[in-house]
Amino acid sequence: MTSTSPAPGTTAPQVDDAIADALSTIRRNIAKFGAAYPDDTTVDDRYELRPAERGIPLGGNRGWTTSFRTGMLWLAWELTGAEDYREAALVDVADFERRVRAEEDLDTHDLGFLYTLSTVASWRLGADEAARDASLLAADHLMRRFLEPAGIIQAWGDLSDPAQRGRTIIDSLMNMPLLTWAGEQTGEPRFDDAVRRHTAQLREHILREDDSTFHTFYWDAETGEPLRGGTEQGAADESCWARGQAWGIYGFAMNYAVTGDEQLLEASRRCAEYFLRHLPADDVPFWDLVYTDGSDAPRDSSAAAIAVCGLIELASVDTDAARAAEWTARAHQILASLIENYTPAAAEDSDALILHSVYDLPKGNGVDEGTLWGDYFYLEALMRVARPDWKKYW
Repeated sequence: MTSTSPAPGTTAPQVDDAIADALSTIRRNIAKFGAAYPDDTTVDDRYELRPAERGIPLGGNRGWTTSFRTGMLWLAWELTGAEDYREAALVDVADFERRVRAEEDLDTHDLGFLYTLSTVASWRLGADEAARDASLLAADHLMRRFLEPAGIIQAWGDLSDPAQRGRTIIDSLMNMPLLTWAGEQTGEPRFDDAVRRHTAQLREHILREDDSTFHTFYWDAETGEPLRGGTEQGAADESCWARGQAWGIYGFAMNYAVTGDEQLLEASRRCAEYFLRHLPADDVPFWDLVYTDGSDAPRDSSAAAIAVCGLIELASVDTDAARAAEWTARAHQILASLIENYTPAAAEDSDALILHSVYDLPKGNGVDEGTLWGDYFYLEALMRVARPDWKKYW
């Protein structure tokens, strides 16, 4: 499992040790949870079972984060070849097939997160036909959220909910790969058209002139008129939520690669430059980029992990070699800090791979805890460094 020599900022032994610790935690969590799903975040660094809600039982497959566990299982299997990781992933995949066929808790754009890291990954890694069918069904459900003439996919809620009507969020960039994959599989242009139009709208309106981003933006669903930006989880409507900015780096770069829209490449660069300019001394952001060194605000290690993956992705598609080298170097610096400063002192001290993340500080949810997405993107970052030829699930 020895990694290739990484760029300055990390060492091969450091990365290999971090992978070994992560794998041991994932294996312990298989034993702890079995087929049940952990909650979005830890409590005192330990994951608890996902609470029952709306008829879905304790530990059931609901919400937007369950697939991050599945994605970690696939990564663990690719890193080791150990069948227990693959078997656990396939149990999840079967449950995601059930969830989409039962139309259970599907009123969200996060079908992209949910099905890319579960059933699409299963198809990519093993030509699983049942998983392919479930993925296409999920893509069809996601397309139901596409709003004409605004040209966006609505983020949350029932489409008739006036509070959510016409709203999208920057996270949605990461949900587009499900539609891109569906377009590749079916040849139907509606999928690619939705990706192209949605990402162009975010590039135009969710990315601000100073290169920061809104968390959320509203359009008039009937006329398509852009209305206003705001936040749901940031410090203020005009501040820059760290995790959202990291989604921008990764999401704009990925969508540039498949659309060829040069403005998306520039959007990813702008997100990256702003994010990097606003990092504190240890290279891991506060939960909102309005905070700087000397603040006692919580950090968000999950935003750092997403940014590492995003910077490496940006480096892989950037047409400027000097910029690509800079993105890679900065990604390794951030990853080195995560390994050194944000992992448990001993792997068994936590159920999470990285500590000190924030889910939703304004609502007091998951503050200074581990998060399933933080864990997934940290392990993806380690995979990208250890195996630069790794093929992403997105």
